[in-house]
Amino acid sequence: AGVAEAAASVGPRGRMRLHSALESVEATTLITTPTGAMDFLARLHLEFLLDPLDLELEHILLVGEVPSPNTYRQLADEFEASVRELYADPYFGVAIAQRGPSDAVLAPVREGLLGLAPFDKDVLLDAPYSEGLAEVVVTPSWHSSLDGTTLRTGQAVRLGGGEAGVPAPAHTVGEHVLVRGRWLSLPKVTAALTRIDGVSQWDLRISREGTLDAAKLHITFNRDTLVKNPMWKSRIAQALYALTPVSIEVVIEEQVSEERRPGTVTDLRGHHLGQDRTQAS
Repeated sequence: AGVAEAAASVGPRGRMRLHSALESVEATTLITTPTGAMDFLARLHLEFLLDPLDLELEHILLVGEVPSPNTYRQLADEFEASVRELYADPYFGVAIAQRGPSDAVLAPVREGLLGLAPFDKDVLLDAPYSEGLAEVVVTPSWHSSLDGTTLRTGQAVRLGGGEAGVPAPAHTVGEHVLVRGRWLSLPKVTAALTRIDGVSQWDLRISREGTLDAAKLHITFNRDTLVKNPMWKSRIAQALYALTPVSIEVVIEEQVSEERRPGTVTDLRGHHLGQDRTQAS
């Protein structure tokens, strides 16, 4: 009860609201995504004209995304706080491991919760690990019905060889892509666009040019009459809105193509390795 009274959740929207909440509850710890923390810092400096040190934060815990380079150092310097990364089980949303900026691997809250598996086999790799790509898996031994199972997370690591533990994920792989801390199902995007007449090809392009991720869905139609039709563009936007709370801009390509092709992902962040695990590199 004491912990609950000292906690506040302000939701995903409103940096000014976040600042007000941190001040009103005199919070010492901020739990957020890496890009959320960096965007909050940028707003404090450039928009609100406030000093990050005035918040007197002691701890910043980052979770839910692959951080950009120098994120930890900049946050630690600007807020003069300790910065650590949490690893949340994507199935249950529970933080089951953590690491500091100088730690090479994650430290699970107890042994047997995390492991690594090759992309093409449902077997656990033995530490120390060999060089190459591997997928993070969770092994919920604590669960009454899932004990003994191995659950793929879609999060991947590139091993240098010799690691005794699981590194923090730097990539994703498979049919889900991580955008702004949310998992977007590519099969659901495919299913939604298949029901819209005239869509022959699509490419989901994800970037992180500033502090936050940006997603654009480039649509190619199979006939000219749909290219300038605002109703068709609106239908696609509404279909995406029903799938995810993440804002995805719809871009209509001027050139048409009657050839139908499977949807693709262009991750300019370099995070997503591909939908097909057997061909990921």
